[in-house]
Amino acid sequence: MTYADLNRAELTALKVDLEEELGRYRARDLSLNMARGKPSSEQLDLSIDMLKLLDTREECFSETGLDCRNYGGLEGIDEARRVMAVLLDDDMHNVVVGGNSSLTLMYNSVGRYYDFGARGSKPWRKYDQIKWICPVPGYDRHFAITEYFGFENIPVPLREDGPDMDEVERIVASDDRVKGIWCVPKYSNPSGVTYSDEVVNRLGHLKCAAHDFRIFWDNAYSVHHLYDEPEKQDQLLDISGPCHDSGNPNRYVKFASTSKITIAGAGIAAFASSPDNVAEFKERMGIATIGGDKINQLRHARFLKDADGVRAQMEKHAALLRPKFELVERKLSDNLTGVGGCTWTHPRGGYFVSFNAPEGTAKRIVQLAKQEGVVLTDAGSTWPGGNDPYDSNIRIAPSLPPIEELDVALDVFCACVKMVYISKLLEER
Repeated sequence: MTYADLNRAELTALKVDLEEELGRYRARDLSLNMARGKPSSEQLDLSIDMLKLLDTREECFSETGLDCRNYGGLEGIDEARRVMAVLLDDDMHNVVVGGNSSLTLMYNSVGRYYDFGARGSKPWRKYDQIKWICPVPGYDRHFAITEYFGFENIPVPLREDGPDMDEVERIVASDDRVKGIWCVPKYSNPSGVTYSDEVVNRLGHLKCAAHDFRIFWDNAYSVHHLYDEPEKQDQLLDISGPCHDSGNPNRYVKFASTSKITIAGAGIAAFASSPDNVAEFKERMGIATIGGDKINQLRHARFLKDADGVRAQMEKHAALLRPKFELVERKLSDNLTGVGGCTWTHPRGGYFVSFNAPEGTAKRIVQLAKQEGVVLTDAGSTWPGGNDPYDSNIRIAPSLPPIEELDVALDVFCACVKMVYISKLLEER
């Protein structure tokens, strides 16, 4: 039986009980945060030994003999490019290592196309309106970049196997102002969805009115499994193959970073693309910088070493994250069965759970939770412009708080969902 099956008197009694429960939380003066996908302190501690590397002059030279304390090396040192090639599923020769933030690389990439165009094409700033496809629910910081440049962000539903490709194909076919699509193809933010082979192939074979259409492939969670067993891990087809097969080898740009692998504020970021795109990007980049932080690149390369080293590091992260995601699943399942219209994802990796509340309640739930001392990502942030037309989606980020605090935060969240839903039912009767 769901709450919708109860009469007004029964709903009112439940609301009184919930008011008392929330009052007890309020009396504790809680300050709990499930807003952003930040690593916990325990996760950051996993890389603390990396800071002890490179403490002599002799250790500051790369494998090619480059003094990493000096200028130069626009594309990054070879050992760092090899490590980042693991995250980007590419050959190291197609990889350029930048600073600490893949988001910066994405912003700069949009900026270069905006100012100069793509491989001799018309600069995007010369169009009356540029359009960009945004799978939803999606990553708010992606949407903010294209919005900042004045693009029209076009929401497209993100399904269990990736973007709604019928809709994507329709949008790109007839309008040359549609210049790109945001993709978090593996353990997507916030849904945890991994794109199917069919979706990746259809993306690579898109028939676009714009010859300079670009797929921004943010491989942020490529190695972020929650389980060590291969059969419990999602697998992703690399986008470069379908793009090459379709005769569009320059269509994609892939991004990744170690922000959730080593130290979030001091990792290394990189992009990979076709040789022609890499050459063009390096030409533009060379005006703005002489090279990235090669000391940090060398430190990361020596700490992570190779694919096996990355895997071992991520298994340590998974051991810390897995109990938190399992707690989210248990709390939602145990507490919200009576709330009609509630659904949530069951990711096997990444950093988020995407929660869909009954339509028209998400903003009220987030606001009430904040009043009770639990901060969530703003409702609507998973849509362009912060405008979820259904007022339903809420991103849950369980990584940061200690599990004891997460336990309480989830109890508060579930109580808020029930309170808002019951209040809505009473208002409608």
